[in-house]
Amino acid sequence: MFIGKYNKSLILSYLGVIFAVVGMYLATVEKFKYAVIALILSGVCDMFDGKVARMCKRTKDEELFGIQLDSLADTIDFVTFPIVFGLALGFNHWYNIISYALLAMAGIQRLCHFNVLVMNKNDKGPVKFYSGLPVTSTAITYPLFWLISQAKCVTNDIYLIMYTALTFATALLFVLNIKVPKPRGVAYPIIAVIALASIVLLFLI
Repeated sequence: MFIGKYNKSLILSYLGVIFAVVGMYLATVEKFKYAVIALILSGVCDMFDGKVARMCKRTKDEELFGIQLDSLADTIDFVTFPIVFGLALGFNHWYNIISYALLAMAGIQRLCHFNVLVMNKNDKGPVKFYSGLPVTSTAITYPLFWLISQAKCVTNDIYLIMYTALTFATALLFVLNIKVPKPRGVAYPIIAVIALASIVLLFLI
């Protein structure tokens, strides 16, 4: 009846998008704390979606669909979401718009590059390094900077500078050809615990 794939291997990717859309809504109604929590949850979904997908029996078409879905979901979750969050904060000066445009361009450039690599990849085992900063990193850096902004010594003007600098730097690091270690093994539960602790902390402030 519907086009596309809806098997269980894709559940976390779809759930991450739902969290992102809800988070963008929360940002627009100035529920910033809960928007940040939604961004973290999107990141957690992305961290485990590949593992869940590999545990499921999939056809070749479903594998290829999953690759495309992951990148498109990442564009919404970790590129579009920070832009909407910044605009909702009122960071809409000309230099902010430039930073958002660069973030969007760098984000889609990186994701397209990744898709081409995966499509052309000969199976050489698991990848140990990312080339450039993964887009998922925004689910860590932007919540961290928002938490810092809640300190009494950080004014809105200072946070504006921080947010702008972070966005420019993130856009550059998305496409800069540097090696970034890929989380493996015990790193996943550690990151999950940190994410949970961050969410608890956000509820408490």
